[in-house]
Amino acid sequence: MLEKTESMTAKVCAFTRAYHSYFTRDKIYDDYLAYDLLGREEYDSIKDLIASLFKSTEPNEKRSWNEAIEELVSPIILPRIRYAETKLKEFATENEFCQYVICGAGVDSFSFRNENPNIEVFELDHPDTQRYKLDRIQKMEWTIPKNVHFVPIDFKQQSMADVLMAHGFNPAVKTFFSILGVSYYLSLDTLETVFSSLSRISAGGSCLVFDYPDLKGHQDKHFKKLKHITATLGETMQEGFSYESLEDKLLINGYSVLDYKSPEHIQKIYFDSREDQLCASNHVHFILANYKGGEN
Repeated sequence: MLEKTESMTAKVCAFTRAYHSYFTRDKIYDDYLAYDLLGREEYDSIKDLIASLFKSTEPNEKRSWNEAIEELVSPIILPRIRYAETKLKEFATENEFCQYVICGAGVDSFSFRNENPNIEVFELDHPDTQRYKLDRIQKMEWTIPKNVHFVPIDFKQQSMADVLMAHGFNPAVKTFFSILGVSYYLSLDTLETVFSSLSRISAGGSCLVFDYPDLKGHQDKHFKKLKHITATLGETMQEGFSYESLEDKLLINGYSVLDYKSPEHIQKIYFDSREDQLCASNHVHFILANYKGGEN
């Protein structure tokens, strides 16, 4: 199904959130714990890696590593996590008690920023990535909240539904699932398998949020560079999806689209009023879907 190792791209995502949170005055998203989760040594190491990778795509480029981040990575990572957590907050407000499943959690810090004890959090990730994160948590002597569950999973060999059920997940409780930064590396059939697996354990009224690329036709130079960089890191991007193909697969598995954000929508919501040069990616879209199936 999904494949997630101790992903360098997950660390790059955390680095981007940390950099934006500490060095940008007008924040799209404030992940004030991202730097702590990475630690100074890892932060500096990723900064050097980004500079090196960017240089490899443009040997004569004069721009700095931080300009590369703001051009290639921030436009994707920052609005999608802001959008997902905004929709989660709305979902939690509507449901007195709910579950939040983060698929491919990486170095996400929500579990320690969350102030709502009625959200039961399940972080799913590859054992290697999760071990790295738990080691950092232990070194910082952070206390893991009682409503947080770290669920190791080999996405290639195990079913998300089966693994969640074995770790205290309650299929009778409405759940908000987030799958961010994952669809880029999947085929449509594999992504449908994810929808199907999650629908098997979803109570009616549960929601699913994910981002996806639409790379059919012309691709701008920024996304071409990003594809080259992720391939260098061992994660090859696929060609993406059309909205129509995703809507069809969602409907087949009992979901209906509640909200859709095109690149134009994302630009208007998160970037239009900015005074810096940050702008939305031309290829990335968001979908929030509602599971219409009967209560489990």
